[in-house]
Amino acid sequence: MRSVTYSMNVSLDGYIVGPDGDFNWTAPDDDVFRFWIDEIRGVGVHLMGRRLYETMLYWETAGQDRSLDEAELEWVGLWNPLPKVVFSTTLSSVQGHARLATGGVAEEIERLRAEPGEGEIAIGGATLAAEAAAAGLIDEYRAMVYPVLVGGGIPFFPRDERRVDLELVETRTYNSRVVYLRHRVKRQ
Repeated sequence: MRSVTYSMNVSLDGYIVGPDGDFNWTAPDDDVFRFWIDEIRGVGVHLMGRRLYETMLYWETAGQDRSLDEAELEWVGLWNPLPKVVFSTTLSSVQGHARLATGGVAEEIERLRAEPGEGEIAIGGATLAAEAAAAGLIDEYRAMVYPVLVGGGIPFFPRDERRVDLELVETRTYNSRVVYLRHRVKRQ
């Protein structure tokens, strides 16, 4: 069965964006950007909410930008053909290799797991991940922890009363003092 993973940049105090909606503190250095390139190679489909979709729209036409470096062009080459499912109640259409979700996140994940295909089902966006987590659908949490406290905003983890036991699978520390934490959900 295809694994469902939730990967995002996060502040040390647990937020993916600050209280003002800003996330400029997540600009990756070369090593961290290389990590994201390598990670996207293992993804078969990417689920995202409207805000992340709109943020990532930049990459749909970025390949035409002559100022992109080799790593950015590599990212474009991997990201653009990747199937994406966008969850939104306000969008009526999407661009690129994306489609609007027709059901809830649990139904989409169930359908994707039943279809033939390889690669992980990646979730981006805290709101969408919270819905998947509430249904017990996330298999791994992957946090790229930045050494900054933003004091509020959108939390990486849902704020509910449900306990989830995790197993630490991998850690990495980058020259920029960013720390990658990969945890697998312990299933009984």
